[in-house]
Amino acid sequence: MNRERGLNAIGGLVLIGLGVLFLFVQLFPGLGALVRIDQLWPLIVVAVGAGLLALAVVTRTPPLAIPASIVGGIGMLLFLQNATDYWDSWAFAWTLIPGFVGVGLILRGLLAGELQQGLQAGSRLLAISFVLLIIFGTFLGPFDSLRRFWPVLVILVGFLLLGRSLWQGQRT
Repeated sequence: MNRERGLNAIGGLVLIGLGVLFLFVQLFPGLGALVRIDQLWPLIVVAVGAGLLALAVVTRTPPLAIPASIVGGIGMLLFLQNATDYWDSWAFAWTLIPGFVGVGLILRGLLAGELQQGLQAGSRLLAISFVLLIIFGTFLGPFDSLRRFWPVLVILVGFLLLGRSLWQGQRT
């Protein structure tokens, strides 16, 4: 299937789905109370990410999985923030974005038949994202009870770097 046909097929399916949803809301007014756009609007962002991922699969364009995972991940984050009304979490939640890129790299590798390379690059970004989340979450968010352990962590990292330096010095 060529790219244009794939794009048309996905666009057509999305429009049909939206049309069916709007038709049901008009035919059954009670559904309008269940479909609260003020609460569910982030799912539109998630759907755009899912659509991009579907487009990557249908058109055999693996690099499209990277923006798909970023858009979908941010949509899920917005959904959680909207559901909990905890918008202040952006102070540390932005650190998840490199992790979304990491997921995209893994998906890209999977779609391209280069899973090992995708896992290698993606897992690094996931690890960086996790470390940043812990650091910023400790000082600006929900992990503030970890603050008292930072001096110990800094000392341990110092020993790790010193030991690594001495180990490399012995090997040469």
